[in-house]
Amino acid sequence: MSKPIITIHNTATNEIIDREMTNAEYKLYEANIEENAQREAEAQAKVEAKAAAESKLAALGLTADEVAAILGN
Repeated sequence: MSKPIITIHNTATNEIIDREMTNAEYKLYEANIEENAQREAEAQAKVEAKAAAESKLAALGLTADEVAAILGN
């Protein structure tokens, strides 16, 4: 599989260079993708945990305002 292409635009000369990422750039690119995926998973887990907590509190007969007060919204 080929690596992603980087486009470099020199605005002074209007020269455009398209080249494949170097190994170092590609490793950083992959690390960034993994880090972003991990952040998204953590954020999704927080959303799901909050929804579960709200659901459990609502099942106890609490109003939306009481649930918000308990969860600190």
